[in-house]
Amino acid sequence: MNAATFLRDVFGFDAFRPGQEEIVDAVTGGKNTLAIMPTGGGKSLCFQLPALVRDGVTVVISPLIALMRDQVRGLRESGVAAGALTSGNTQEETDAVWDALTDGTLKLLYMAPERLAAGGITQMLHRANVSLIAVDEAHCVSQWGHDFRPDYLRIGELRTALDVPLAAFTATADAETQQEIVQKLFGGTQPATFLRGFDRPNIHLAFAVKDGPRNQILNFAAARKGQSGIVYCGTRAKTETLAKALAEAGHPTCHYHGGMEAEDRRAVETRFQQEDGLIVCATIAFGMGIDKPDIRWVAHADLPKSIEAYYQEIGRAGRDGDPAETLTLFGPDDIRYRRQQIDEGLAPPERRAADHGRLNALLGLAEALHCRRQTLLGYFGEEAQPCGHCDLCDKPAEVFDGTTPVRMALSAALRADEWFGAGHLIDILLGNMTDKIRQRGHDSLPTFGVGKDYDKRQWQAIFRQMMGHDLLRPDRERHGALRMTEHARPILRGEATIELRRDTIRTAKTGPKVRMLVSEDDAPLLSALKAKRRYLAEQANAPAYIIFNDRTLIEMAERKPRNLDEMAQIGGVGAKKLESYGKDFLQVIAGAVEDMHPARRKLAGRDAGTTYDRLLAAQAELTRGPNGTDKPMSCSAGMLSKVAQLHQPDRDMLTRMIGEKYAERFGDAFLEVLEAG
Repeated sequence: MNAATFLRDVFGFDAFRPGQEEIVDAVTGGKNTLAIMPTGGGKSLCFQLPALVRDGVTVVISPLIALMRDQVRGLRESGVAAGALTSGNTQEETDAVWDALTDGTLKLLYMAPERLAAGGITQMLHRANVSLIAVDEAHCVSQWGHDFRPDYLRIGELRTALDVPLAAFTATADAETQQEIVQKLFGGTQPATFLRGFDRPNIHLAFAVKDGPRNQILNFAAARKGQSGIVYCGTRAKTETLAKALAEAGHPTCHYHGGMEAEDRRAVETRFQQEDGLIVCATIAFGMGIDKPDIRWVAHADLPKSIEAYYQEIGRAGRDGDPAETLTLFGPDDIRYRRQQIDEGLAPPERRAADHGRLNALLGLAEALHCRRQTLLGYFGEEAQPCGHCDLCDKPAEVFDGTTPVRMALSAALRADEWFGAGHLIDILLGNMTDKIRQRGHDSLPTFGVGKDYDKRQWQAIFRQMMGHDLLRPDRERHGALRMTEHARPILRGEATIELRRDTIRTAKTGPKVRMLVSEDDAPLLSALKAKRRYLAEQANAPAYIIFNDRTLIEMAERKPRNLDEMAQIGGVGAKKLESYGKDFLQVIAGAVEDMHPARRKLAGRDAGTTYDRLLAAQAELTRGPNGTDKPMSCSAGMLSKVAQLHQPDRDMLTRMIGEKYAERFGDAFLEVLEAG
């Protein structure tokens, strides 16, 4: 079978998503491949389908046990022979994987990169007839990335030792990381490379300056009550306090951070996968392993550490392609903290400079004056038109020429020998006679009192934007005092101007009203379908989306299939899932469901299914012969299924298939059905 047939029969989809097919063709054809695809763009299918088409076993290197187990379970639900070798396996699970490898029945073997350090693993994979290596989250090979996994460096050696093609996938890789991937996984030889674009048009982007941040998050969540969301927090303590506040406001909420016991973390992961409408307040420890497709919103209670981290974290929303929303809060303290993190790190100077650059890109996005999506995609090297779907497109920023106040602020910092923070500099500009100013004689500075056209709150916004534009940077050796950067010199010398925003300090918008996933008439049925899914997920101790994702349930609620043939036409309902769950969900939609023979069910939703029904009817008329007096005779269901799938049949072909005795009684009638199409 080809990839398109597996796509339909195993995964239940009639067509590839944009960009998937050419990647699948390259991987299936045995080319070394690097695919950079947006989160939610269907990466997994790009190695799962080739694994089914190709001979032998495909090894999938993936960084998180939870994600591997979910993918294996999802594949098995779809009828694919998959297994995982992880430290979380029971002995029985490990034995079953070894048996399947020995028997040659396994198609996909998932492994953590740490497994590659075990002795004899290369010889074992060679004996198991591994024909392809797939690497998920390939950016983990980058030694300077925040997701670096040392054992990813062994994958290149494994590729060389097995002499098989390698397909690497990631959602976040700037040019520098791409070079590292090519060097370390492909030995420096450029693979077939697919850059599928970074745009996630279904995600609404929004930033807001912190102004009562707890209430900003509570208001944002209140407008999306009943929807699954993640709130990313900068500290472990904040995950707990914010989760408590959300729970007190009536939201089902839990917290998650790296300081929790492993068992408690797993319990949160399980709840989040199985429950509808749960909010998790988490540190970035709640990361790559989250594959829940129906997360409707992601909020950042604190500024992320880089633009790549921001992109990856918001990318956990809306993986099902339906609308999702984001809100990122930030303030001057966030900027100072992130700068301090970089400066106090152990990285060499050139790496620290690169990290400041990544933070600058994020701050540029936070302080953007025009479409955020243009700014975000521009960082990743993509040109875009204004998106019409971010907070700045919803309501354009009110800007003013900030050149004069910025020069005043820079001059105040320089005349105070760059030894003071924003608070003291604002007092100088406003002419406030504080003890500190009196003691240091700063009331005699030429800049003392020159900034009275702006109030304290406006000056705070100006200084924050200057830090955001990297004109002033806190110096850790001077206890956080603000020092001018090279970017500021052209403005100070009158060689450049700068625009600032007037409206940056305001309460975060709660955003549009929650969009109904289905019409009001279909909402009760969707709720009933979700309840059935939740019950089946709890019975199987599996994530709910492994049964069916939200998009599939929405299509069921809207189209209301009446039988298994119509159910098979729903996107995401493959043959195995139709067999496992079709009847359960049909009963919710249509009540009583007629039984269908397994041989007929395999043809559900296909033209051959209708042909089977007509063959069955033709056979029923002739069971006792044309005159109704002969000995009863009928073909088996399996035989009828084979006949229904014949293309361009003739009498000889049909006779060979069903035998002369059956052909004599049914041949003419069957041929008439088949020729009628």
